[in-house]
Amino acid sequence: METKVFLHGNVYTGDGFTEAFAVENGRFVAAGSDTQILAKYPDGEQTDLGGSFVCAAFNDSHMHLLNYGQALSMARLDQHTSSLKEMLKYVKEYTENSKGSWIVGRGWNQDYFSDADRMPSKEDLDRISRDKPIILTRACGHVCTVNSKLLEIAGISKDTVSPDGGSIDYENGILCDNAIDIVEKYKPLPNKEEIKQMILASCAKLNSFGITSSQSDDYGVYREIPFETINEAYKELSEEGRLSVRVNEQANFTTLKDLKDFIHKGNMTSTGDDMFRIGPLKMLGDGSLGGRTAHLSRPYADDPSTCGFSLFSDEQFNDMIGYANRKGMQVAVHAIGDACLDKVLNAIEKALTENPRNDHRHGIVHCQISRQDQLDRMIRLKTHIYAQSVFLDYDNHIVEQRAGKDLASTSYSWKTLMNNGLTVSNGSDAPVETPDVMKGIECAVTRTSLDGCGPYLPDQAFTVKEAIDSFTYNGAIASFEEDHKGKIAPGYLADFVILDQDPFVTEKNRIHEIGINATYLSGKCVYKK
Repeated sequence: METKVFLHGNVYTGDGFTEAFAVENGRFVAAGSDTQILAKYPDGEQTDLGGSFVCAAFNDSHMHLLNYGQALSMARLDQHTSSLKEMLKYVKEYTENSKGSWIVGRGWNQDYFSDADRMPSKEDLDRISRDKPIILTRACGHVCTVNSKLLEIAGISKDTVSPDGGSIDYENGILCDNAIDIVEKYKPLPNKEEIKQMILASCAKLNSFGITSSQSDDYGVYREIPFETINEAYKELSEEGRLSVRVNEQANFTTLKDLKDFIHKGNMTSTGDDMFRIGPLKMLGDGSLGGRTAHLSRPYADDPSTCGFSLFSDEQFNDMIGYANRKGMQVAVHAIGDACLDKVLNAIEKALTENPRNDHRHGIVHCQISRQDQLDRMIRLKTHIYAQSVFLDYDNHIVEQRAGKDLASTSYSWKTLMNNGLTVSNGSDAPVETPDVMKGIECAVTRTSLDGCGPYLPDQAFTVKEAIDSFTYNGAIASFEEDHKGKIAPGYLADFVILDQDPFVTEKNRIHEIGINATYLSGKCVYKK
């Protein structure tokens, strides 16, 4: 049995600090002083950490791993969103050089355009191409602009009625939420090998940010591809020894029929192994704040014509959450607007009243716009919170503008929930944001955007310890894995990250500059700077 010992470090175990640790068979077997570890394992293979800061590897507790891999292979609009003119110029050049039958891009944000106060339009895209279908998705994933060719392919005309939970602006070619599905189903589908390549590209990027665990919503990326194919891709990569990120699948379904079929086939929260396992039922409750499609209880302060909308009816929320709870399955529901949060909490409370469970860990994904009565209710229901601190980098600029002062004063209140006993894990929602953990930690502890906007509700700031724990041990709690993941302690999976600076002593507004020196999965290096 080969033992590896790592010495002379500044090691944050999750419970405190020490100097060294030992690894056998992919798990930590000891942590302590250099003297203690060397005395216990004198013949172990030694690695000198040189005083570097080490902690458990990071766990992005809500993202879209497959979608992130897909985004890495398409037009990178996130790198060209400073102006509408710049973005369209980039898309034109991308189209001219593309051999694909479709032009697909993601990452624009109209709030970053310096030359226009609007979203890109059908007319803009028609000037680029009327022959190839074009779909450009906003960074949030809840709004897209398409050209006339794609509207024609999808059979959308000026007389097409918007679907429930979505909207169609035919004149401008702008589709929101459930309306996007109308065009997405015509998109060319990848085969399983192509899906595996997207997963591998995503994993490599995640490792470079110190991430070895991902709680990922993947079934919604290609609705026409059976969930079994996605599962097979992950399992085959694991068996081939090529999967470098542990995946807890947040199983996204939109109908009770599909959920029943999934569970009937033996899929349930925690089924699987340490590389790929099934997590909660994931539901996408509403849209985004930036796109004004998150469902608010009152009109948007900067656009009184809309309150946004929920993507499911009360009956659908009740049926699906109730069924999952009854079958012993965890649920995790995207809720950004407070009106959507009402619906989700109603459904969770109804489900737990009918079928009580002591340790359900049902969760709210994002948990952004909230009222004080909702904070009190989540505490009473003991919900888990899947936060994205990195959202504050952009949302600081718009939350009061969109939601108004009153709602903004009780929103993004994750510290209040944490102080009242709820577990708050952290993530990026990639590809909505880049899965840059150090940036997320900085936003959590400063409540300030990297450009200096803020602080927003500074009393909600995390300590550095709380922020690191939200990306490590708390993520393991979210997936019922806290007995073997998220700490540097005997019996725990030997997943750890080596940083080039100590975040506990780095200036808070410079935490995002901390680099990842190396990332280890099961004691093996999967990334090195």
